[in-house]
Formats: sequence, structure tokens, C-alpha cells
Amino acid sequence: MTAFISAEHDLSPVELSVLEEHLHSENRRLTGCGDDRGLAFVIRDGAGRAIAVAAGYSWAGTSELQLMWVDQAYRGLGYARQLLDAFVAEAASRGARRIWVSSHDFQAPGLYEKAGFQRVAEFAGWPEGHSNIVLRKIIAADGCA
Repeated sequence: MTAFISAEHDLSPVELSVLEEHLHSENRRLTGCGDDRGLAFVIRDGAGRAIAVAAGYSWAGTSELQLMWVDQAYRGLGYARQLLDAFVAEAASRGARRIWVSSHDFQAPGLYEKAGFQRVAEFAGWPEGHSNIVLRKIIAADGCA
């Protein structure tokens, strides 16, 4: 059997999703936890256009918030906090005991800290001149189903 490596920096979202599912399948097999699900909340304007989102997943007693974004025109209206509160509540209802999020220093680490997240790591120089901050919130709930 011959195999080779090739640079393919622009994999389609469909192919990337298939490959990611292979990893998730192996994780489920190795841990016995098959409760992995996407977790997302979206705020839409009157035309149905997404203007804010909080998206991630829950799995094995843990949740990760991977994407938090509010359109520039809608910032300062409390949408990020509403999305974060909804995300935390849903993660807790699914049995998550902790939630992880990564935020650059120029994004919203203060939002997460005000919501009870604690800094657990900070990576200086990512990107250059800034830091990537990892935060965690412990919530009371049961774990993997």
C-alpha cells in the first residue's frame, strides 16, 4: 500500500467535515462517550441575516465555545452576553461540567470573565504583539451519558 503526503490547504468544508467525523468516531469508541453534539445559538435581524452567533459543541461532560461573533453594527447591545448565557445554560442541561473558550486579548476575554470564566492559560505572541487566552468555567452538572 502506497501513501503520500500532499499540501491541500483549501479542503472543502464537506471533506473536512467527513475527516473530522472519523476523528470523532474514534474518540467515541475510545472513551465510550457518544454524547457529542453541536451547540449553537444565532441572533438574526428582521431579514433573517445572522448578526451574532455562539457556536461550539458538548461532549463527555465538557463543552467548548469555538465561535463567538457579533456584527459590528450590533455590538454594545448585550447580544454577546445573551448568547453566552444561552450557551452556558444549554451546556449545563446536557450534563457539561466545564466549558472552555479561547479568546485573543483584543477580542472579549473580559466578557467571559464577567460571566464567571477564569483564565487558565495565556499564550503571548499569538498573534505577535498579542496573547491568546484560554478560559474555563466550572458548572455543576453530571458528565457523559
